[in-house]
Amino acid sequence: MMMKPPRVGIVKLPLPIIIITVCVLFFMAVLYAEKFSSFSSMSILKFKPFCPRKNTKPKPREDKRVKEEEVGKDVVNASWIDDRFDFDVEECNVAKGKWVYSHSIKPLYSDISCPYIERQFSCVKNGRNDTHYMHWEWQPDDCILPRFNAELALRKLQGKRLMFVGDSLQRNQWESFVCLVEWVIPQDQKSMERRNIHSVFTAMQYNATIEFYWAPYIVESNSDVDIIGDPKKRIIKVDAIMDRAKNWTEVDILVFNTYVWWMSSAKIKSLWGSFANGEEGYEELDNRVAYKLALKTWANWVDSTINPNKTRVFFTTMSPTHSRSQDWGNMEGVKCFNETKPVRKKNHWGTGSDKGIMKVVTKVMKKMKVQVSVINITQISEYRIDGHSSVYTETGGKLLTEEERANPQNADCIHWCLPGIPDTWNQIFLAML
Repeated sequence: MMMKPPRVGIVKLPLPIIIITVCVLFFMAVLYAEKFSSFSSMSILKFKPFCPRKNTKPKPREDKRVKEEEVGKDVVNASWIDDRFDFDVEECNVAKGKWVYSHSIKPLYSDISCPYIERQFSCVKNGRNDTHYMHWEWQPDDCILPRFNAELALRKLQGKRLMFVGDSLQRNQWESFVCLVEWVIPQDQKSMERRNIHSVFTAMQYNATIEFYWAPYIVESNSDVDIIGDPKKRIIKVDAIMDRAKNWTEVDILVFNTYVWWMSSAKIKSLWGSFANGEEGYEELDNRVAYKLALKTWANWVDSTINPNKTRVFFTTMSPTHSRSQDWGNMEGVKCFNETKPVRKKNHWGTGSDKGIMKVVTKVMKKMKVQVSVINITQISEYRIDGHSSVYTETGGKLLTEEERANPQNADCIHWCLPGIPDTWNQIFLAML
């Protein structure tokens, strides 16, 4: 009988050890290839937080350089390969990014060329000499935010009504939008009608209107028409909206905002029912509680009245105030006075933006039936301490005198110069449209 030869020198290794060995060898090979590859910027070990959409190719951005002496050490040299994907509202978080300076960035208008800017926002016309604040571009980390295209915006508004509803900061955004588009419209094909509550810009050749409706609390108050300067004397009807909202029902695109008036006092006099009994019957509520009640009233109106097949609803988040220079490390400064550059600290958040209010907005909108698109402008605006009207503005209907401009306490660190930061808000808004 033939015998099988014995197996000599063969050791059977466990499968896990074989797998680990192969992985180690593969990793070493990758490191070796990576070290000598001429395409090091395209490293396979470099992951992006979001995946590009199918068939979307990254767009190269122009190389933006500016002389160091123009804006100091904070200038960003953007001589890098841009691997961000095309803007997609569901994929791109526009709040995460950076402001990049380039002198080649030019505003589409000026406060001289656009006749619709109020003196409150006309900083250059009012004597502001530095213009660096106009040449910063917001670049999200993960996507490319398209430039504002006036003709595209007007085509999207063809035959429609666009209305901004809110306070003076919403008027800031409305005037920005009007100025961004009006320069491409022939003079005889546009008109402006201004009123205390409701103002309308008409683009006749597009059969479109861009409107502003004054409603600082969204809900009704005793300070809507005849403004009461003392916040302690203001009474808010947190459950009443119809007297205002009846003017919003036939609008195609609604953009709401309400914040800064709620922050004028820690306690808000809140009323249910009628004003017939004057101040009797009100209750003083924490401003966040009152804000939540009012926002729920607005949400209920949207859900019960708006047809989402006909009307799109947007909500602009709070515009930050910059009244405490210590927030950004300027211990000797006063408010936003004489600030000429953005804050460079990543994720800077000052005391002028209330995260509690942001949470209220998020919670209320999560429960709504009608989809509301949020224009998130808070974080990107937090950096821009340089963009406010500051002392280049008016108060009580009169421009500040030279003596008044020298006093930092007179700086308006709530509203924004035009052209300026609100143009970027509208750039995001148009991309969302």
